[in-house]
Amino acid sequence: MTAASSCWELAASVQRGERSARAIAEVALAEAGKKQARFRPFIRLTPELAREEAGRVDQLIAQGQKPPLAGVPFAVKDLLDVRGLPTTGGSPAFADRVPGEDATVVRRMVGAGAVCIGKLNMHECAYGFTGENPHFGDCRNPWDEQRIPGGSSSGSAVAVALDLCPLTIGSDSGGSIRLPAALCGVVGLKPTYGRISRAGGIPLSWTLDHLGPFARSAEDVASMLQVMAGHDPADESSSKRGVPDYRAELEKPVKGLRIGRPRDAFFRNVDPEVLAAVEAALRQLRDLGVTLVDVTLPHLPEVLGAHRAIIFSEASSYYRTVLADRGEKIGDGIRPNLEAGMFIPAVDYLQAQRVRRVVRQAWARLFAQVDCLATPTVPMTAPRFGQQTVPLPSGEMPLVNACLDNSLPFNFSGHPALTIPCGFSAGGLPIGLQLVGRPYDEPTLLRLAHHYQQHTDWHRRRPV
Repeated sequence: MTAASSCWELAASVQRGERSARAIAEVALAEAGKKQARFRPFIRLTPELAREEAGRVDQLIAQGQKPPLAGVPFAVKDLLDVRGLPTTGGSPAFADRVPGEDATVVRRMVGAGAVCIGKLNMHECAYGFTGENPHFGDCRNPWDEQRIPGGSSSGSAVAVALDLCPLTIGSDSGGSIRLPAALCGVVGLKPTYGRISRAGGIPLSWTLDHLGPFARSAEDVASMLQVMAGHDPADESSSKRGVPDYRAELEKPVKGLRIGRPRDAFFRNVDPEVLAAVEAALRQLRDLGVTLVDVTLPHLPEVLGAHRAIIFSEASSYYRTVLADRGEKIGDGIRPNLEAGMFIPAVDYLQAQRVRRVVRQAWARLFAQVDCLATPTVPMTAPRFGQQTVPLPSGEMPLVNACLDNSLPFNFSGHPALTIPCGFSAGGLPIGLQLVGRPYDEPTLLRLAHHYQQHTDWHRRRPV
């Protein structure tokens, strides 16, 4: 969409008057329109809103103001509210939900000068991991249309990979930012629980949901997080901790940082091409002065079971009235999952929350020894539509486990987790490296990713 190498440079060109926000928005809308039928990244393009917001940015520039994201196009997963437009959650069940105000993160992006060009496609009700949607069309992987993009934030990853807009917002309750980002070859950040307000939209699981940014580079993710992060009285779970200068932190050295490799769990059953790319990425980081340490992440079996009890219970709690009032409008592939949580005993849900406390305490002791963890984001490249299992060295693995088992532990614990492109398979499919940090230590993850990207070009590659 633009020759600028970062959203910061694109905004700077608008601030200097070299380009207008309106002209940039028109290009973005035109490109999105060309790719929509083929890849289905959007549920709805918003040309009138984009032109209105771009015009306001151009007025601010004429008045001598310089909003930090001036004229940068962005788009939001369609479970976040944008005033005057339906928030569908990817389902006809919410077709009549038209909010009167923006979600907090949308308002902050617009306030920083970014221009919303559309609402992004997603797995229905954010309750799936493939990106298939029977109502708005299946979102397709830009690197191979016969393969899934990952979900549930499928459109968020696809729009960035196709250069339709440099920044998008997604949500992540078990891997829904990191999975599609990895399968589509872009950067995706699930921040610490509470770092970004979730006010204004459709929840799935209150204690697992995170909102976060997608972009091509760690630098752009840092620029976006700078705007999105911070306390919001409208979200009681949002943190009151101060927001650091994420972009300034990028240039700090990485030499001396310690990265833990949980080999016993995350590295033992991985596609050979994925494993080779991840190991090569870790060697690159070691060459930059990072120390690699093999570690064990305790309680993982308990985490997988407890996450299931929590997400099923909390999703059913929210959707109970929706199912009663208009459940027939929810797809057959999603409705049973939303109903299943009604049959989980309260004692199981409470026990899962007790497990969470034990896990956080144990992992805090581990993070006292290392600055972050590194794993494959997923153990394979993008599967084909219709696959139910994935061939891995130990045999066929159910697709749901292959897609989510590496990511959902960190929704459960609330730790920040970032995925960055670290290679491609022989078939030309992206491979992702996941970095997991201490609570509120997004700066370290972004710094590692930024330094890695200064010495590699995986994030610059585009689908043919």
